[in-house]
Amino acid sequence: MADKRDYYDVLGLKKGASEDEIKKAYRKLAKQYHPDVNKSPDAEAKFKEINEAYEVLSDPQKRQTYDQFGHAGMDGFAGGGGGFSGFGGMDMDDLGDIFSSFMGGMGGFSGFNFGGSSSSSRRTAPSKGDNRYMSMEIDFLDAVHGVDKLINISVDKKCEHCDGSGAASKSDIETCSSCKGSGRVIRQTRTPFGVVQQQSICPDCRGTGKRIKKICPYCNGQGYNSVKEQVEVTIPAGIGTGQQVRLSGYGERGENGGPNGDLYIEIIVRPHKFFRRDGNNIHITVPISAVDATLGTSVDVPTAYGDVELKIPAGTQPGQQLRIKGYGIKDLRTKNLGDQYVEIQVEIPKKLSREEKELYEKLSVNRKKESVFEKFKKSFK
Repeated sequence: MADKRDYYDVLGLKKGASEDEIKKAYRKLAKQYHPDVNKSPDAEAKFKEINEAYEVLSDPQKRQTYDQFGHAGMDGFAGGGGGFSGFGGMDMDDLGDIFSSFMGGMGGFSGFNFGGSSSSSRRTAPSKGDNRYMSMEIDFLDAVHGVDKLINISVDKKCEHCDGSGAASKSDIETCSSCKGSGRVIRQTRTPFGVVQQQSICPDCRGTGKRIKKICPYCNGQGYNSVKEQVEVTIPAGIGTGQQVRLSGYGERGENGGPNGDLYIEIIVRPHKFFRRDGNNIHITVPISAVDATLGTSVDVPTAYGDVELKIPAGTQPGQQLRIKGYGIKDLRTKNLGDQYVEIQVEIPKKLSREEKELYEKLSVNRKKESVFEKFKKSFK
């Protein structure tokens, strides 16, 4: 047990790897180290080690036991990576893809059909294109109110004249005679494992199962045209940084006449000089004088919707927050508005006029016996 490498290290993974990550790592290494492909002296041992690691990590029960007890916990399980036991967790299409790397596109083994007609049909059937992603910066107030933005984008669009077929007319499309429409050609090869039935993409139709006698003159037989468009993007009110807007059909083009993927635009909201967002609430700091904080006053406070009169009560303390209800940000789901919170910042003047200084000195004399500091000192006695 002491000589065994950690199974995660064998596959080049971290302990928390997902099932998909485990499968992808195994497929890559199995192709690389299979003895029929890799002729190095240690290839066979390496291949068995990879199989053994995958056999354990692809099985939820074995993996849980291994994560808890390590190699010592594997004594109760049969197997251990010999032969083809490591392929047990993979479906037939995955296994066929692994063998195809060193057998020219294998489709069957010892009477079994790996990735047969179902795999071929997936390759020739229309499929949606991949999604695309981009980011867009907007101003704080545009995020609050919502805004429409124009963007320039290049996109591959299905040819309207041939409907994506690439043919000049429907009569110019015929079934490929080489693969009989399957998109795959099959041959048999004798290997160390026995007679192997191999599949590969048809070279004549490139896996489509069809041949075109006369190509569409509007797209040169591609089935699509690359165009540049100016598209209007609607940014909803209340959107925040990291949230996305989707434009349907502006992603990568589909395969075999399938629809385009979508374009996802991630929004980045630029900070505002005064407003700060907290959830659906807006915060702002407002300065007032010590006199106004003491006596109370009314001020016109800026909000995202214009100025709003706010009453500052007498005796307001520095840092105290006052709420203006319904002047926050609209919730994307409920459409309810948050609030605006106004934090009071009391500013002490650094310079005083002669008249102001005399008034402060007079006030200081009248309140000296009961000053705030004197009350604080008394609390220590």
